Amino acid sequence: MIPVMFCFFAMGFVDLVGIASNFVKADLGLSDSVANVFPSLVFFWFLIFSVPTGILMNHIGRKNTVQLSLIVTIVSLVLPLFGDSFTLMLLSFSLLGIGNALMQTSLNPLISTVVKGSNLASTLTFGQFVKAIASFLAPYLAMWGASAAIPSFGLGWRALFAIYLVVGILAALLLYLDPIEEEPADKASGFVSCFKLLGRPMVLLSFIGIMCHVGIDVGTNTTAPKILMERLGVGLDAAAYATSVYFLFRTLGCLTGSYFLRVMSNRLFFLISVCMMAVGMVIMATSSNELMLDVAFGLVGYGNSNIFSLVFAQALLSEPDKKNEVSGLMIMGLFGGTVFPLIMGFCSDWLGQVGAVLVMAVGVIYLFTYLPRVAK
Repeated sequence: MIPVMFCFFAMGFVDLVGIASNFVKADLGLSDSVANVFPSLVFFWFLIFSVPTGILMNHIGRKNTVQLSLIVTIVSLVLPLFGDSFTLMLLSFSLLGIGNALMQTSLNPLISTVVKGSNLASTLTFGQFVKAIASFLAPYLAMWGASAAIPSFGLGWRALFAIYLVVGILAALLLYLDPIEEEPADKASGFVSCFKLLGRPMVLLSFIGIMCHVGIDVGTNTTAPKILMERLGVGLDAAAYATSVYFLFRTLGCLTGSYFLRVMSNRLFFLISVCMMAVGMVIMATSSNELMLDVAFGLVGYGNSNIFSLVFAQALLSEPDKKNEVSGLMIMGLFGGTVFPLIMGFCSDWLGQVGAVLVMAVGVIYLFTYLPRVAK
């Protein structure tokens, strides 16, 4: 489990896109709608690569697919060490998205080979806790590099990429050395039969649920500092901590959620989580008080921390003979990380950051409708 959990940490590298896009925006003088292309581009690749990765796993195995994802991720982290031009960052974020699409599609079902039944959701949540540590650290590492208080070898905030590059290489080595026994793959599926699974109501509704989850996740990650900058009139360096508030509570949510999901009804915990997000959205849309906004970021972070694991587990358990294919479809739902920020960027240019919050609120409303699908 230790090498696998290192891979979950590497999976969290994708969340650096939120704070990174804000620094790139400041460096290059971009508008909100243009800067939001970066997080949107990262998650665009989930639409393209998730289902093919599910099919690929049937041919080369889940462990080998995770190994491939780590190699792509490592390359994406090397590129920003050479500069932060618009083209170079587009290429880096594209490779980061491709690597993460490969990793999320293959790593979650790899967990299901060693953890069975009702404990799957809590174990996936613990993996999300490890992933959230990387997400939480990213803004602090970027600010640490940007502060010039330490030698960053001329990288500034991009020192973040160098640090995560070292961890990514370590994760790849540990997984390579780890013998993992996989059950034989089912008969390889094609694209048509894979997409036909979306005709199953549980799979389709879970797919939309994943889209909403990641849209809220990437949206808050990207928008939280902008809300502070707009409402309080502070600069990016002073507002960047807002992303870490979100990820701190998402990290705590994953850690405590792995316990609560063992002792509490999944449906009740899902309801509590969505209610917390709803309250957070109301505060984010209406308040100009820094403390209240921090509370809102925390509520959304904690509430959203276990949604992915709950929805993903419901989908996998609904089609036990098609785990690879269902995993590919669910990870394709992370394309919500492209759809939401793009719409939010245009709405915030039009209405201010309250427009971005309203877009995320639509996702919260949908999750309320998903509640009856969650097993008791």
